[in-house]
Amino acid sequence: MSTLDAILVNPGGRELVYQGLSADLTAVEPPLWCRLIGGYLRDRNFEIDILDTEALNIGPEEAAIKIINRRPRLVIMVVFGHQPSASTQQMVGARLCCQALKAIAPELTILIVGGHISALPERTLCEEPVDYACKGEGPVTAEQLLQALDAEPAGPDEAILEKIPGLVWRRNKGIVINPSAPLFSNLDQDLHGNVWDLLPMERYRAHNWQCFNNLQTRKPYASIYTSLGCPYKCSFCCINAPFDVNRYRMRSPDAVVGEIKCLYETYGIKTFKIIDEMFVLNDRHVAAICNGLAAQDFAPELNIWAYARVDTVKPERLALMRSAGIRWLALGIESGSAHVRDGAEKSFEQKDIIEIVHKIQAMGISVIGNFIFGLPDDNYASMRTTLDLAKEINCEFVNFYSAMAYPGSPLFTMAALNDWDLPAAWSGYSQHSYDCLPLPTAQISSAEVLAFRDDAFHEYFENPRYLDMITQKFGIETRQHIKDMSKHRLKRHILETKKMRDREQFKR
Repeated sequence: MSTLDAILVNPGGRELVYQGLSADLTAVEPPLWCRLIGGYLRDRNFEIDILDTEALNIGPEEAAIKIINRRPRLVIMVVFGHQPSASTQQMVGARLCCQALKAIAPELTILIVGGHISALPERTLCEEPVDYACKGEGPVTAEQLLQALDAEPAGPDEAILEKIPGLVWRRNKGIVINPSAPLFSNLDQDLHGNVWDLLPMERYRAHNWQCFNNLQTRKPYASIYTSLGCPYKCSFCCINAPFDVNRYRMRSPDAVVGEIKCLYETYGIKTFKIIDEMFVLNDRHVAAICNGLAAQDFAPELNIWAYARVDTVKPERLALMRSAGIRWLALGIESGSAHVRDGAEKSFEQKDIIEIVHKIQAMGISVIGNFIFGLPDDNYASMRTTLDLAKEINCEFVNFYSAMAYPGSPLFTMAALNDWDLPAAWSGYSQHSYDCLPLPTAQISSAEVLAFRDDAFHEYFENPRYLDMITQKFGIETRQHIKDMSKHRLKRHILETKKMRDREQFKR
């Protein structure tokens, strides 16, 4: 094989952050930022490849051997995750892969990029076995670092390094953080991500719930984006960590429709995720994309899901969205308590939540409700109110989260100011990991929040009213699938420790 300029690596480690759920239930998604950075570099005539260790299901040692065999001048470890909060938990696999690389080939140059890295650039370079880190999106930093390595293979001098936008590097015993590169305004041109040919497309699979109507259609699958960033400032969210500002940028609708058409025709993909945290935000943008998709002959075959906020969904657009192939909307409801929602910068009324969910469902679009337990103003009663609201709405699927102070989020800043306990390892930021450690509130402990979250999962999915609705809508096979899913009980270190302490206290 010829020598590569760069290999972009999507780190694995699903089993470390999802426990037993990683085998069959979780999705395996194409790595967006590997595509975006890779496309930018290939457009500038760099020879690149992508190694998706998660999709290939290979460990760090095997990944290291594959990387070394390609003889890249630069390894780019891309730690963005498939949603903003997943970047931090991806650091587990990233560290293991970098350690394996440096153990075999210490001379390899490693640049690490991602949302977590942008939130904690200095700490990342101090703690991780890498040569450089990146604050910002990454493409320009990677391009200019490659140019510098080309000019000086033995290593660029300080005069060159200090001119590379977004580069985080070591100077003597200190660390220098260069100003980030300006954000791209023409996403179609600069961040098109059209390097699908470098990915193992046969390996990607959708979430189980997206295919409740036919569980055999989880493959083939792809995720795409139509916008980057978010104008809102939710306390628990770290979406804008790589961008430095709350800026919202959009691709052209024609480019989005063209990409979906290409993936349908080239790979036979009908099942898609729109990655945007705020797809249903700009009405003109959404309408143009949906009109473009609805006009395609294959539109009735599509199964697309996207995120939305309750206060941005326009009922008059729902019929168009359904005709464009959107079959699922994920709504950030967060809490059943108006007071707690206000504290999380989600100020809408409960009646609005119930009304919009029912309108979405009436149009033939299923709803995933996202709820969070343990937000700063939560107590046991407000968490119970949240669970009761979830059961009342009876969405086709729900995600129950416990509040986390993700690096890059306002809650992370609050945690530092208030000296709250944070996870000892990055895996502890995963909602499903053994060492998961959510935030406490003023009235309830981390263990109580997590126990409530885990019990709520089983109460919801084992609820006869929910199972009857699923049977009526999707059939008996899907009902049995959900019953099998709910048999999984996650092991939690903090809860096992608490039980041991309670037993010892009882003995005394």
